[in-house]
Amino acid sequence: MAEILNLNKARKARTKADDKTRAAENRAKFGRGKADKALDAARADKLRRDHDGAKRED
Repeated sequence: MAEILNLNKARKARTKADDKTRAAENRAKFGRGKADKALDAARADKLRRDHDGAKRED
């Protein structure tokens, strides 16, 4: 005899699994630490300063 399946629980389980995969993708995409963000900001600042320093006077 076949096992009885509660469709509501199956739907909720599928939704929960989808949410977990989406959360893992978002952690990989947006989950950078404070040190990583500070390093990127410092690099951008140095690049901007180097670019401004190479400008000729009008």
